Amino acid sequence: MISTENLSALTTAGGNVIASDGTKIGSIGQIYADDDTSEPTWVTVKTGLFGTHESFAPLDAATQDGNDIVVPYTKDKVKDAPRVAPDGHLEPEEEDQLYTYYERSGGAAYTGTNRDTTDRSTTERETNARGAVGHDTSGPTTDDAMTRSEEQVHVGTEKQATGRARLRKYVVTENVTKTVPVQREEVRLEREPITEENRGAAMAGPAISEEEHEVILHEERPVVEKETVPVERVRLDKETVTDEHTVTEEVRKENIDLDDDDRTNR
Repeated sequence: MISTENLSALTTAGGNVIASDGTKIGSIGQIYADDDTSEPTWVTVKTGLFGTHESFAPLDAATQDGNDIVVPYTKDKVKDAPRVAPDGHLEPEEEDQLYTYYERSGGAAYTGTNRDTTDRSTTERETNARGAVGHDTSGPTTDDAMTRSEEQVHVGTEKQATGRARLRKYVVTENVTKTVPVQREEVRLEREPITEENRGAAMAGPAISEEEHEVILHEERPVVEKETVPVERVRLDKETVTDEHTVTEEVRKENIDLDDDDRTNR
């Protein structure tokens, strides 16, 4: 069992109540001690979307893990515990109900502020400072009215990281085909007959001789050059898209009926 000093430190440290499988049930709420022994017996666990509900869990088999309290129960077991108002004390009937739910031995021990165990007569219970009509048969007299409560659903949102996007630049190689016109020189043999105009040039050399004459031929060939030029700029940006998400949650509410002898009227 966790000592009273450690429990007091855990409530101020803002620890959590952890289930037997290691999952978080909720944050630590209040510590309830037995009036007779002053030993801590119950801890409330703040559950629900905004911690609006508090469920009771026994401390007799709980252990400490850092700033957290570990109980030998599942999260659903604690969350489904009987609803008891965390008003600073437990009535014997409420504590018996919790002991029965958790299948723990105990009960009949009062937890919280001191309680006057003196029996009061029916007349004393029916008469108070406000002149209430009737008396409370389920516990100590409160007032002449019964409070009806119900659960309400409060839905909020939280931002979570769902993914990561990044820009990555890499180099790929592709073939580019282009057609370019090229020119080349070819030799062409031209013959012309002897005429009066060219007879002098034809007779200028020896009558019979061997000669050579050459012509240099040229041609164009493709020349490839590459240059790097910027073509565009790319950056990341974010935009917010609004979707609708439907949340369904069970809520409980109290109804009050009038039981008049054998007739029951709402």
